[in-house]
Amino acid sequence: MIDRLEKEVDMLERHLQVLRMVIENEPIGIVKMSNETGYPHHKVRYSLRVLEEENLIEPSSQGAITTETTVEFVGDLDGKIDEIVDKLDGMKIDDVPEIES
Repeated sequence: MIDRLEKEVDMLERHLQVLRMVIENEPIGIVKMSNETGYPHHKVRYSLRVLEEENLIEPSSQGAITTETTVEFVGDLDGKIDEIVDKLDGMKIDDVPEIES
């Protein structure tokens, strides 16, 4: 159960790293992103597809570029991540009596 969550968080981290690269270097292509991040081309391509489906980037003849939606998303991102972290902190089981086997 937790393994799936960890994999989702890792994938989200990759998507956000790819988005950051587009923001900082637009237009930017798959090869450059792959070389700079160390992610294989197919993983970068998948992240780009997810970001495009979310309307956060769009393709151009020179590479990926940001959209009008990107600024608002980035502005809201830290708050949303903080909310998730708070929710996860609330799920911790700190004061559980020792379980005997």
